[in-house]
Amino acid sequence: MTTHSVTTVFNDHMAFTAAINGHKVRMDTTADDGGKDSGPSPKRMMLASLAGCTGIDIVSILNKMKVDFSNLSIEVHAALTAEHPKTYNYVKITYTIKLAEEDKSKMIKAVGLSTEKYCGVFAMFKTFAKMDTEIDYL
Repeated sequence: MTTHSVTTVFNDHMAFTAAINGHKVRMDTTADDGGKDSGPSPKRMMLASLAGCTGIDIVSILNKMKVDFSNLSIEVHAALTAEHPKTYNYVKITYTIKLAEEDKSKMIKAVGLSTEKYCGVFAMFKTFAKMDTEIDYL
């Protein structure tokens, strides 16, 4: 069984630094919540992880399909519940990409493979949030 470990250390005020495979990631919260906004919030880091996971899948799949593309970006919008603990209950992922008209069906297939088979972060999100995807072509 594969396991992952992260060590997170308190810095000051509300800020923490996580050590992840030799990379340092600082997290904080806004001044309204007692922080200094010196890094992204942990919940927003979850959204970044989701975008990164599905993005890596998309690039890998399109490369295997020999699809030329550019300008790939992934925007994630999420809604939080009103009650504590506030959790995401709706997430929409919008993929924006430039590719040939004849390759649009391959992009649709790549998104489907990522969200239905490969992206473990997406699979985790599906357990607590309604998930939607959209593709915008440039």
